[in-house]
Amino acid sequence: MRTAYSVETVRAAERALMARLPEGTLMQRAAAGLAAASAEFLGRVYGSRVVLLVGSGDNGGDALYAGARLRRRGAGVTAVLLTPDRAHEGGLAALRRAGGDVIGPERALGAIERADLVVDGVVGIGGKGGLRPDAARLASAAERARAAIVAVDLPSGVDADTGEVSGSAVRADLTVTFGAYKPGLLIDPGREYAGTVRLVEIGLELPPDPVLQALQHEDVARLLPRPGAESDKYRRGVLGIAAGSARYPGAAVLAVSGALRGGAGAVRYVGPAGDAVIARFPETLVSDQGPDHAGRVQAWVVGPGAGDDAATVAEVLGADVPVLLDADGLRLADRDLVRGRTAPTLMTPHAGEAAALLGVRREEVEAARLTSVRELAAAYRATVLLKGSTTLVADPGGGPVRVNSTGTGQLATAGSGDVLSGLTGSLLASRLSSLDAASVAAYLHGLAGRLASRGAPIAALDITEHLPDAWRDVVRD
Repeated sequence: MRTAYSVETVRAAERALMARLPEGTLMQRAAAGLAAASAEFLGRVYGSRVVLLVGSGDNGGDALYAGARLRRRGAGVTAVLLTPDRAHEGGLAALRRAGGDVIGPERALGAIERADLVVDGVVGIGGKGGLRPDAARLASAAERARAAIVAVDLPSGVDADTGEVSGSAVRADLTVTFGAYKPGLLIDPGREYAGTVRLVEIGLELPPDPVLQALQHEDVARLLPRPGAESDKYRRGVLGIAAGSARYPGAAVLAVSGALRGGAGAVRYVGPAGDAVIARFPETLVSDQGPDHAGRVQAWVVGPGAGDDAATVAEVLGADVPVLLDADGLRLADRDLVRGRTAPTLMTPHAGEAAALLGVRREEVEAARLTSVRELAAAYRATVLLKGSTTLVADPGGGPVRVNSTGTGQLATAGSGDVLSGLTGSLLASRLSSLDAASVAAYLHGLAGRLASRGAPIAALDITEHLPDAWRDVVRD
């Protein structure tokens, strides 16, 4: 599992390690990793032109020491000192001994225009707010130039703890981060600025409670429900779906399609779209008597395409089984009823729905995704899966937030969320916890979207059709 830690935790681990090592050892480890990653990114070091954007402090020191290593391998290296009187003395001396050049910001634009590689060592992980004007001007020039951009530990201007970008920031092609992933590298908008992220191990001893977790193939494979020799459809779990309306029958069809591929033994459908569901998926158990009379289920999904049917939402929320609220169900659910439930509740809003529930603008949710998902989980005492460019899953009791590492922009298509709801509900019925069901479903959904798309537009049912491929891909590894 990939984990990310707060700046405070990383700093504490660095101090503990530095107390046991000779002075400067940690920085040399970081610089060696940065130089190696930069060299690999360049492909050909000898004769290449490298520009270092150097701020004050250790981040600039990492860049200077890495620049000295690249200079000794034959690269032409120029350091642009944004604060000459505060540049790292040891790093600066090392670069000069290696034969590197040192200039001020006033001469930087020409060097950047000729560079093959620009190294962003302006601000470290402790930086807050956007870049200052001089640094912003150079970052903009680097983005316009043909040079590749490598960020040191974190793109300058990105908040390491949240991924928020409150002003100008560096857009990197590669970020080389040290010791641990930082949340801002895995959560948009920061993730978008980071490009490819490469972790360089420097020997940090980190606690077992990260801020973020990102499941990998092996984690998902371990969590997937697998039927045993004595399993039957009821032991595997039965999911109830209350979705669709006369206006939106397709939402019911799509939710059922995701559910049938999610590992549960059977799916019971309740609602006005029964004929459409049966026509497409005859294995579905259909009822028109309402959730209370649908038969035994281990979990419910309610809300996709429900229109204004608040009574059905309330009826489902009264059940003593896990409930997934999506789409119209989020709007129709009574907050106090959700908060008062004893069985688990899982909410799956996109940014606009989350904004409405929190009483803020959508832009605020998109700019502060980590804060928003935590606030919503606490406010409703529910697990929350916040959909979007980076899907986040938070439990109401705190603990690490899960961030999904799969997906594609092609998933932004009508009905994709309905498929995700059905898939997640099926995993809930298979007795996964809300956190695990949401995390695994987001992972499979994103992977199926990639497999379906391969760079081309997709429709929601394409995701469903590729869920078995995603499942097999995960289990095979």
